[in-house]
Amino acid sequence: MKILVPVKRVIDYNLKPRIKADGSGIDLANVKMSMNPFDEIAVEEALRLKEAGKAEEVVAVSIGPAKAQETLRTALAMGADRAILVETDDEVEPLAVAKILMAIAAEENPGIVMLGKQAIDDDSNQTGQMLAALMGRPQGTFASKVEIEGDHVAVTREVDGGLETVRLSLPAIITTDLRLNEPRYASLPNIMKAKKKPLDVKAPADYGVDTTPRLKTLKVTEPPVRQAGEIVPDVDTLVSKLKAMGAVA
Repeated sequence: MKILVPVKRVIDYNLKPRIKADGSGIDLANVKMSMNPFDEIAVEEALRLKEAGKAEEVVAVSIGPAKAQETLRTALAMGADRAILVETDDEVEPLAVAKILMAIAAEENPGIVMLGKQAIDDDSNQTGQMLAALMGRPQGTFASKVEIEGDHVAVTREVDGGLETVRLSLPAIITTDLRLNEPRYASLPNIMKAKKKPLDVKAPADYGVDTTPRLKTLKVTEPPVRQAGEIVPDVDTLVSKLKAMGAVA
């Protein structure tokens, strides 16, 4: 079985994003970029399934600028077998990503498409679900445990009431959550080997997908600064202040 793992290049999660002076978006100049943390978890899980003998090949794919090759090389250094970059400078929206992934899946015929539940830059949490709908495949979202059982996969997922386990027929779509695993660090020898692993570069047009954005960002602003609290001497003063604020009648 082959596992296809989409990965996205985002601002490193340790950094605080800077907003452009004109409020038109996030300033990416001279900012460290890394693999989306949820996608890193997906790569790790795919590699663990391969090491357990449940899969024969792990293919990483990214849709973005030429610099996304660095993100794919990280996946290859972790242990992925090969990579595909669909190069575009457009700000690709989830539906376009899902359409491209559907076209790639039609060529690669993976048993599982495993991707992070969301990207930390836009927090859309849409691509996996859209891909499952477009392909007509079963989906297991927010996975905290994945087990291959013959021609099925059991996915334990986190829900508001606790944990839910769903059994999906393969091929299937799985999106990963934080508690699924702890991603490995790429060793220096594997980083060197990753430079020689195959990385194909494609264009959205090769898959017949238009990536022109359909949404326009009007303005980006910082969250409002939280006001300082106030210590009151007694309950009566607290109640009086709450009434003055209109918080209580």
